[in-house]
Amino acid sequence: MIQPRKLRADDEIIDIINDDYTILPLLSRFSIPLGVGNETLARVCSRYGIDVDALLLMLNYIRTGIIDSQAIGKVSPVEVVAFLKNSHDYFINYKFAHIRKNLIAALDLEPNISNKLILDFYDTFVKKVQEHFNHEEETVFPYIDALMSGRATSYSIDTFRRHHEEVGDALTELKNIILRYYRTTAPNLMYDVLVDIYNCEEDLASHSDIENNLLIPMVLDIENRMAK
Repeated sequence: MIQPRKLRADDEIIDIINDDYTILPLLSRFSIPLGVGNETLARVCSRYGIDVDALLLMLNYIRTGIIDSQAIGKVSPVEVVAFLKNSHDYFINYKFAHIRKNLIAALDLEPNISNKLILDFYDTFVKKVQEHFNHEEETVFPYIDALMSGRATSYSIDTFRRHHEEVGDALTELKNIILRYYRTTAPNLMYDVLVDIYNCEEDLASHSDIENNLLIPMVLDIENRMAK
């Protein structure tokens, strides 16, 4: 497999999207607007007050799996937190509701006990993820803000690291249940739902990767430097 090329600030946004359309949700979470013509990432980021170094660090990491050691030193964890908060809003207020609506439409119209089981399973998954996100927004992210502002706190990012759970596992299980056992008179609708679930599963994995491999090491480094 050919390694994706490293994106640069002088790349045109339209070229980046045409090269890999799967980054569209990531661009949206940085509030990159549509309708930017042939403008570069640097120009658009400058106009809208977006940290281009943070954007490139995360885009390149998600695309290549490689952490840019030079770029990471230029980025504040506060910028990563802002991206993660936007991701939470995307999942909770759009993506999960979108999947649920399509899942209901795809479930067989005939009375079927599996329908309720599948929907209950999905709702339990969403509730668990929301609780996970709430903990981050109420405890972890405020701690990072306090750390960067020099305010004392008894929390540490290692506490988060040791208890950080993967939230997408239940989606994998739901996907496998549908693929292996569920029959429906609306197969095209269910295929669409499965594509959404696969995409969401990958998106949640990327979200966790950013937390585990970018945010936590960045904060650990700051904690260590401040402790000296």
